[in-house]
Amino acid sequence: MECLSHKSEIVNTFSNVRSFSYQEKKAPLMDEERVNSLLDAILDFKSSLKEKTDKIYNVSERIEKITWFNELDEESLMLLNDLISSAKDLRTSLIRQFISMNSFRRKGIAKEEIKDFKNSIDELKEAYEDLESVFFFLPEMPDFVETTSKLSLV
Repeated sequence: MECLSHKSEIVNTFSNVRSFSYQEKKAPLMDEERVNSLLDAILDFKSSLKEKTDKIYNVSERIEKITWFNELDEESLMLLNDLISSAKDLRTSLIRQFISMNSFRRKGIAKEEIKDFKNSIDELKEAYEDLESVFFFLPEMPDFVETTSKLSLV
């Protein structure tokens, strides 16, 4: 009797494998529509990341221009302090986004766009740190003040 149950299990398994095999032979290896949809999503991701990167570079350039301003009053310095704080907060958010892209980077998806995005974040940091140095740290250093005074006479 046990032999019949084994035979039945073998027949059922064979039938299952046979049916599955037949279905896979008929099915295309990759569904073109799904692949195209995936590729479109990757292109959209790359495009939106490039837009965001360009925006970051633009913000950095605007901050860099401010470092050349002279003789700011207290109110302007307070505004600069707020600008620096906002830029730091922005960078923190952008770093979180960059970290969330680790799986894409490991898989080689949008490598150049992600690399440029990271570079723009680094440039933003450099821009607000320069701004902070020029208006808040360097003016407190006597040697810097003296040198600046001498340069302004030239």
